[in-house]
Amino acid sequence: MTSFFTGAREAWVLAKPYFVSEERWFALGLLAAIVILNLLMVAFNVVLTYWNRDFFNAIQAFDTNTVIRLLYLYLPGPGLPMPGFVEIIAVYVVVAVYATYLNQMLQIRWRQWITRHYIANWLADRAYYNISLRNLAGTGIDNPDQRISEDLRDFTNNSLALGLDFISNLVTLFSFIFVLYAISGAIRVFGVTIPGYMVWVAILFSAFGTLFTHLIGRRLIRLSFDQQKLEANFRYGLIRVRENPEAIALYRGEADEEMILGHRFQAVRENFWAIMRRTKLLNFFTIGFGQVAGIFPLVVSLPRYFAKVIGLGGLTQIQNVFGQVQGALSWFVNSYPNLVTWRATVSRLYGFQEAVAAGRAASLAGPSHTAAGANLTFENLTLSLPDGRKLIDNASLTLPPGAPIVLTGPSGAGKTTLFRAIAGIWPFGAGQVTRPAGSALFLPQRPYFPLGSLKRTAVYPALEDDVPDETVRAALAAVELPALAENLTDVQTWSQVLSGGEQQRLAIARALIARPDWLFLDEALSALDAPLAARIEAVLREKLPETTIVAITHRDVATPTSRHVTLHPDRLTLATPELAAD
Repeated sequence: MTSFFTGAREAWVLAKPYFVSEERWFALGLLAAIVILNLLMVAFNVVLTYWNRDFFNAIQAFDTNTVIRLLYLYLPGPGLPMPGFVEIIAVYVVVAVYATYLNQMLQIRWRQWITRHYIANWLADRAYYNISLRNLAGTGIDNPDQRISEDLRDFTNNSLALGLDFISNLVTLFSFIFVLYAISGAIRVFGVTIPGYMVWVAILFSAFGTLFTHLIGRRLIRLSFDQQKLEANFRYGLIRVRENPEAIALYRGEADEEMILGHRFQAVRENFWAIMRRTKLLNFFTIGFGQVAGIFPLVVSLPRYFAKVIGLGGLTQIQNVFGQVQGALSWFVNSYPNLVTWRATVSRLYGFQEAVAAGRAASLAGPSHTAAGANLTFENLTLSLPDGRKLIDNASLTLPPGAPIVLTGPSGAGKTTLFRAIAGIWPFGAGQVTRPAGSALFLPQRPYFPLGSLKRTAVYPALEDDVPDETVRAALAAVELPALAENLTDVQTWSQVLSGGEQQRLAIARALIARPDWLFLDEALSALDAPLAARIEAVLREKLPETTIVAITHRDVATPTSRHVTLHPDRLTLATPELAAD
């Protein structure tokens, strides 16, 4: 039970930002309208219990006129007249339809707002990147895509459904409990007269059901959490096959992929069987409990009926009212499967929110990073891996602009990590990185291609409308991709359409379009043969004469004016052209 109280607290933390946001008045007004409509439906249910009593009493008395008036017109009385069934149902249907319609409106508006909120926080301060690094170290969270797309959808839908259902049941309880108290009469037990005894019977009956439901079903909370995780892992495995078809086909890796997917689905299946077994035990109790609850008030009330204290209408009214009170008191029993799913969803979202907060905070960790002056400077720079192992320890170096810079070192020395530190995205380490104040562009070994047209891919991260088509075509021709120049508006999965070398040349075209002051290349020409790579390097020097190029490479790309930086565990050494000649 403590888990559900914790879940309610976490759910409030997740939900509160929307209801205090810029949309709060519309959201609160919409929520209030939904609550009012739900309360009206409860009021109609109260009216229907009295209508039901009068209707069956009229049947018992063979009063045809009253039966007809109760069906189609209204029945006058000493107090308020009883409306006919047709009038009650007509208004009830309109209220119920709009209660559902406004509920769905609030669901989609809430989901839209909270999805934007989560995506913005996930992308802010490189939280998504820092989370991925922690995943590599085994300390992150799984499947953030599922948490944003599916868990947020389920959270908004289920929170509204369960919340409104709880409010309706609470109002139902207070609406019917006084009616049940008034119509149930008194009973003597061991010489003690208990007025409104059916109320106490309903409370004890529901308490028994709630206790045993939780004892039987509480394991479902963890199982449901695991099921969502395992389903997401299986889906991610399928996505990996979809995104890497050529590599798998070339390796003839179908059998291995089938084995991996089979293992992942086996985990889904085994956990689902555990859910089935536990649900079976829960259903034995809850279904039996529900069936007993239907006949129980009749059995308890029959002595008063046979004693002719109440009529058939009174007997059916007690059954209906007891069912409403007992159902409201047994809300936890009836809603337990939905509560289990909701609790697992809240836990996943709350964990994701904490991971995002930690990821954003991590962007402030690591080497401090500033942009000032003309030089690229490292001061007392220490770089570590996520597991704590140091790659560079307390190294310092200053690189002025101008001649190309070639960064070398043995494999695993930390060249790519230094590349990330220069970009200001590496959160593990200490010291100071001062990057030149001008513009900079970083091209990794594996280019990223956004969804969209070829032009959007070529100008990324700039906007398509900000770059003329002629500029893009000229850049593509310069990197020897003239055939692509006529396909700027085509939308394809370019990471699969283009070869590795074409992808790297398209990334170089981005540099020609952006014309940065500093260009950082991390094995950005590794997929090209030596003659083509040499031609592309010459194009960069020709087209970007004012750009300082820093290249991480394993190839010998020395030029008469290039400077070489070599990584060592405790220092960065710079060899100028003159020193190299000596």
